Amino acid sequence: MAEARYYDIRCVEGEITLIDIDNGVVESAGTSYFDRAVVRVLGPKGWGILTRDHVDIDSKRERDALVEEATRLAAVTEDQVDIADAPRGLLPVPSLDEDPRDVDLEEKTRLLAGIEDAARIPEVVNTRARYTEGIDSIRFLDSSGNEYSYEAVRSGFSVLAIASRNGVMQMGSERDHVTTGFNLRDKQDLGRKAGEVAVSLLDAKLAKGGVMRAVLDPELAGVFTHEAVGHASEGDLVREGASVLEGRIGEQIGCEGLVIVDDPSLPEFGFIPVDAEGVAVRRTEIIRNGILTSYLHNRETLAAVGNGVPGHARAEHGAPPIVRMSNTFIENGDATYDEILSECKNGILLIGSRGGQVDPGRGVFQFSAEYGYLVEDGEITDMVRDVSLSGEILSTLHDIILLGNDRKMNPGYCGKGGQVVPVSDGAPHLLLEKATVGGRGI
Repeated sequence: MAEARYYDIRCVEGEITLIDIDNGVVESAGTSYFDRAVVRVLGPKGWGILTRDHVDIDSKRERDALVEEATRLAAVTEDQVDIADAPRGLLPVPSLDEDPRDVDLEEKTRLLAGIEDAARIPEVVNTRARYTEGIDSIRFLDSSGNEYSYEAVRSGFSVLAIASRNGVMQMGSERDHVTTGFNLRDKQDLGRKAGEVAVSLLDAKLAKGGVMRAVLDPELAGVFTHEAVGHASEGDLVREGASVLEGRIGEQIGCEGLVIVDDPSLPEFGFIPVDAEGVAVRRTEIIRNGILTSYLHNRETLAAVGNGVPGHARAEHGAPPIVRMSNTFIENGDATYDEILSECKNGILLIGSRGGQVDPGRGVFQFSAEYGYLVEDGEITDMVRDVSLSGEILSTLHDIILLGNDRKMNPGYCGKGGQVVPVSDGAPHLLLEKATVGGRGI
């Protein structure tokens, strides 16, 4: 039988608690449990990968049998794969403010219902709230003697409100997720804010599209950073020729002073103490002073592409690791919010995100803002709705003319390759020159 050049085993055991409340009715509330393992063997050419339930990682006999089985799979792979050397090390996990396991399901449901109820203000006709909690106990070992274990605790909620008047319907939403324990207490204000935004949008004007100066709030600027820049910097997309950033290391691709970072070590929602290949994590500057300096890599893409560091491999329970972001953001500049509005003069302020599309290969994007405000003579005036931002990634990076000093991170989840992992993204307020803003106003 062919020999293995390398192997690793990653076991994740844990529980997931979900609560869903729709218009005051508890649709579901419960906890499920899982125990999954992924075994990878790098054979003479490529990987052999097994997924199993309930693996006893402490049993040498069981480990050897699984490695042998995965080695047989690796022996028939065709593509040549190599992996780069990588630093090891485990960061301390942030301590918990409150362990959600100490709060019973009934109390969690009651607190979530209070948040959902707070969104039910006059003219709000539909509300929904969802709580998600994950407890992961992770163990890892590989053929080079690297071994670690840690526990990750995450919880969070989202609340949605839909307002209606004379056949017009508008939506407001809020969310909050943490890596430091339990976060449902004293959050009714977020429910109320979701309702208030939905109702306010009933009176908002339709945005008029065009090319103009635009101020992006930290949430929308963070979504742009994650979707348009972060994904384009992932080493697997670069290797596949599916990134507009391919071959641009050392090139000025953004404005002077622009720094874009992915940092798994930050205690934000995308924090990981070590990556899914057992590699130490650290701050990676994708762009420094407008110059593309690094891609994001796992060990395989670093060996194939170069120009970066590993430590960006992540994996969902029972799935093999792939290159992923963690906490991705634009660093602060030195402009105040008031200075940005003043310099905008006449344009638009875009707030929040309702999703969109990005093609990292072609280098184009389109995002819908939650809402916006017209900026006239440097002052915020009328609220507008149905507004979007689109453009080319590289030209937009050059069109940033002011970077704020008020960076804020926003938590969420990112899907890629059928896997969903927790992330956060952020930015300060940004001022764009020549932004392409979409709207339905005349």
